[in-house]
Amino acid sequence: MTVVSLNPPEEGSAVESLPGFVHRYSTGNGARIHYVVGGDGPAVLLLHGFAYTWEDWRRILQPLAAAGYTVIAPDLRAMGYSEKTKDGFSKVNVAEDNRAIVRELGFDEVNIVGGDIGAMVAYAYASRHPDEVRRFVFGEAFIPGFGLEDHTNTSTGGFWHFGFHGAVDIATMLVEGREAKYLMPFYTMMSTHGDVEKRMRERFLPFFEAPGGIRGGFEHYGTLAADLKENRKQFTGKLPMPVLVLAGDKDGALPAIVDSVQRVSDRLESDAVPSAGHTFAEDNPEWVVERLTRFFA
Repeated sequence: MTVVSLNPPEEGSAVESLPGFVHRYSTGNGARIHYVVGGDGPAVLLLHGFAYTWEDWRRILQPLAAAGYTVIAPDLRAMGYSEKTKDGFSKVNVAEDNRAIVRELGFDEVNIVGGDIGAMVAYAYASRHPDEVRRFVFGEAFIPGFGLEDHTNTSTGGFWHFGFHGAVDIATMLVEGREAKYLMPFYTMMSTHGDVEKRMRERFLPFFEAPGGIRGGFEHYGTLAADLKENRKQFTGKLPMPVLVLAGDKDGALPAIVDSVQRVSDRLESDAVPSAGHTFAEDNPEWVVERLTRFFA
């Protein structure tokens, strides 16, 4: 089994098995954020979720670049090769981590694609800087303050993991040292990819087994209650840009996600990704690339 190296790649080094892509770092918002970038043309920013890294998008990077885009895939703060900071995990601040990358690369406008926690970050970016976001793709999540709270109450059938992960100290104490036992069922449940277990063990699990890794992931949940209040407080109107909602057809979440996003957008379209689960870009990359390029065009 070839396991990913946990040593941060050198600035400007080539990305293994992805010709045309290089590793880069940004400190524009105070933390050292790792990202990979390749291609030429309008910018597309891809924001992953928990418990993943930039490699959640690996299978769509080259096809998007070949379609005429500059493709940017960061590691969210404290995940992957990005700095494990002690704070700064509000969705607004993590959005600024990634906005700094876009600005440093010379772009005034960007197409954003977010999945899971990355979708919540993408909403913070699009809602705070609507004149800088051309098109917005929201996948496999709910918006804090505009629907997430409807799905966190376990007594009414909500998802238990939001509350557990959000209790960062307790969740870390219970999961640290047992990351494989905890995460592998999530990984296998969330993907339809035929080689999912091997790929997750090789590419993602090592980052969360490393010192501080699982805490870094949980920290993004620890701010959700504050993110909810902040999103409502700063809401000034619905998003002006076109929005596409995506969800894997195997998890059945699309109607509930659309309900959340409709609260912040009147320019909304949606699609279920065929033969895909939560990790839709991993599960059906060809379909996703076609749908994204059609939406961006």
